[in-house]
Amino acid sequence: MGLFNVFKKKKPVAKKKTTVPKGRDIVKNAEPIKKAPPKTKESATAGLLKEPHVSEKATFLSENGKYVFKVYKNANKSEIKKAISNLYGVAVKEINIINVKTKTRILKGRKGEKSGYKKAIITLEKGHKIEILPH
Repeated sequence: MGLFNVFKKKKPVAKKKTTVPKGRDIVKNAEPIKKAPPKTKESATAGLLKEPHVSEKATFLSENGKYVFKVYKNANKSEIKKAISNLYGVAVKEINIINVKTKTRILKGRKGEKSGYKKAIITLEKGHKIEILPH
């Protein structure tokens, strides 16, 4: 008989409501909320850059003073310019932004998506260089 009990519907159990009398704290001995430390220029702007985009084309561009970085979706040109100049201490001449869209892929009969990202191509002033990968 125990086998057939699996198919029977179970009745939902009502949860008891708990009330807290007025004037009492729910959490006892809680520590006060601490404010976050003030952000420095480097920490605020470096949060825009994800990582350097390393590819064959990016290495050829770096010979001409152009460097490619993956950035967050909400980053804009002026914020990226400040982040690069603060982080690496170089003069930025120009920034081009490219939104790489998501692509659908099929693997073993299942559809999936290759995630999209945003990348920035940064052109530096002559005489400035960024050491992305240590030699």
